[in-house]
Amino acid sequence: MNTELLEIVFRLFLGSALGGIIGFERQSHGRPAGFRTHLLVCLASVLIMIVSYEYYRPPLDSNIIRIDPARIAAGAITGVGFLGAGVIIKSGFTIQGLTTAACLWIVSAIGLAVGSGLYFASIITFSITFVALWILRRFEVMMPRLRYKVLTLTTDSNEREEEIINFLKEAGADVGNIDYEMSRERGDFTYHISMTFSDSTVISRICKNLAILSYVKHFHLRG
Repeated sequence: MNTELLEIVFRLFLGSALGGIIGFERQSHGRPAGFRTHLLVCLASVLIMIVSYEYYRPPLDSNIIRIDPARIAAGAITGVGFLGAGVIIKSGFTIQGLTTAACLWIVSAIGLAVGSGLYFASIITFSITFVALWILRRFEVMMPRLRYKVLTLTTDSNEREEEIINFLKEAGADVGNIDYEMSRERGDFTYHISMTFSDSTVISRICKNLAILSYVKHFHLRG
């Protein structure tokens, strides 16, 4: 096997290793795109970049034909965009899968760099990605964050709004928009209240106190 073929094999295996390690981190946290998906995306990107260079390889007279080896490789980023969209899930105010989609994008970029022979750039990018996923994750958990919830609350009358708002504020929540719904048949009034809070114990306090209020027929939290 000549040096050129060894170089191609090395690039393919290096891309597979870097993409696989990042995918292992995603799979260890139960994400939909895991070890095999990231490995295959990175491997495909390496191969696409190799094909791009081989396709536009000399002998082509650059004075007659203008070539762009990156044009085929650019299609890899478009393809990864479809994969990334497939792992993003929106549930209420919460969006899940953004980090996994970003990982698919970055392993594709790493694969293109490896396929181009930019080993230093690809390894540095992999190292930064690894640190962001494994180490910075611990700091992110400790950082305070604003949470969003929608409280659906049904009462026996429509004269409880001020009392409910004061109750939520005392529990530590900030009240945003309020939508109303009235049922003449059942004789009750329903509030749909958007709340924000940063203390994770706010929800437990709200649920515990709502359960003992006599005028509350039922309530539901989502977000």
